[in-house]
Amino acid sequence: MREAAADSPDFEVVDSTFMKRVFYAFAALALLSVAISVGGKWLGRSIAMAGYTDDTTGRQVVVGNNVISVPANFIRFDQARRDGIASRLDLYLRYPEMDGYSTAARDDFNHTATKKIIFLSFEPRMMSRDMSGRFAPIYSALIVKPGTPGPSGTTLYGFTEKSGYLNEVLAVADRPGKDPFVARCLSGPSAKESLAPCERDIQVGDDLSLTYRFPRELLGNWQALDAAIATKVAGILKTGH
Repeated sequence: MREAAADSPDFEVVDSTFMKRVFYAFAALALLSVAISVGGKWLGRSIAMAGYTDDTTGRQVVVGNNVISVPANFIRFDQARRDGIASRLDLYLRYPEMDGYSTAARDDFNHTATKKIIFLSFEPRMMSRDMSGRFAPIYSALIVKPGTPGPSGTTLYGFTEKSGYLNEVLAVADRPGKDPFVARCLSGPSAKESLAPCERDIQVGDDLSLTYRFPRELLGNWQALDAAIATKVAGILKTGH
């Protein structure tokens, strides 16, 4: 009977080894399809987040003799979103809410409307004076006076050619009983291309320097901005003393 079936022109014996290969091929394709589906969902979320995280798990980061306690969604870089010791810590916050990334804040962090993200960098202090303290002994000798009126009582000074601060201006405002408010801002085309062209550094904690960068549009609200930074830092920074 087997010989008769084999001799028939309409019957072909299929090798069992070939069938196993076909089965394994289809099984592999099925597993690949599942992997692509799962991986695609994960990658799609990763791309959509664009490096951000909405994770609000608290992190304890030690810089020098200071502990900075913040939610993960305040921390700018993924590799820094962990507990432990670091040489510096970079954060970003939304102003005036002073909160981190969330789904509700996506447009603000993607800069699709107004610029309102501020960037903060904590690192060990390298200079004895902060930017306000450096105005009288250093910056005052490097600027072109008398300057021009700026927003909210500030005066904008250009720098001399030999100062080394090309395409920058110095924004200065008097503060009764204190050193003046001082910030450096980019000028010209480079300022328009930057998300946060102004920067200011202050001394905080135990021998820490905090540099915060902000949109030039916020210069007109410098008093409230500086106060908001001080309040936020007081809430997240603990020294070793």
